[in-house]
Amino acid sequence: MTEADGWAAFRVTVRADDEDVATALLWESGTGGIEQLEGPPGESVLIAYFRDDPALDDLLRRRLGALPSARIQTTAIPDVDWVARFREGFHGFACGGFWIAPAWDVPPVTPGGRRLLIVDPGRAFGTGTHETTRLCLRALEEIAPPRHPSERLLDLGTGSGILAVAATLLGWRRVVAADLDPEAIDSARRHGHLNGIDLDLALVDGGAAFAPRTFAVALANIAAPLLLERRDELGAVAAPGATIVLSGLLASEESAVRDAYTPLGRVETRLDGEWASLRVHLPR
Repeated sequence: MTEADGWAAFRVTVRADDEDVATALLWESGTGGIEQLEGPPGESVLIAYFRDDPALDDLLRRRLGALPSARIQTTAIPDVDWVARFREGFHGFACGGFWIAPAWDVPPVTPGGRRLLIVDPGRAFGTGTHETTRLCLRALEEIAPPRHPSERLLDLGTGSGILAVAATLLGWRRVVAADLDPEAIDSARRHGHLNGIDLDLALVDGGAAFAPRTFAVALANIAAPLLLERRDELGAVAAPGATIVLSGLLASEESAVRDAYTPLGRVETRLDGEWASLRVHLPR
């Protein structure tokens, strides 16, 4: 891949303990792939590849500006097939009761009899490797399956769509995967097809597009400011007795999001490293 092919590369250096946050911000900014390099002691170096866009430099500096340790610079794209290199390093792995496998390395039998979840890494944020996605997968497994076939689940800000796919594999038959980004919808459609599922996709901006009190589970794996901004929408679409699953927030942001959602119902917190997930149980 070269710059003539319409791609650009950015070298991002951060403190080692900021690596997860920087990676999430790069995915949210639309990177097509990230390569991790060995950095100086205490630092991590990430090479992020993007479709070339004159506005990219300003966008990344704004988004990564929240990390004081971040240093960003453009860099030449190496004369290697970085997609192939990424694939060499991405192998199937267990996440709870799921075996998450890349599309190019699907095992004939999943280890431990886990449910197979096929992913196409790099198409959109959410391939099971990030803590926020893992927290959501665990929440879906731990939430009771639908009490009635008519119960519906909403995955708001679906990204890659793998959480909607996972919910379907767990027994939900009425799952809506919603996102405002057409590329995310395409990626969710792709992940549905990879897993033999025809997802119900909605190109919408938030929960206001849905009828009130519609969903038994509303899931949102998005950044903390958006969770706060969309609280009333999520509360409105949730049916009595519903569970709202929130992720995409740092543990340091947990208290603010918890306080915002506590008026809706009982709130539980789950942590994975420096990331948090909340489950809001609405009264019946």
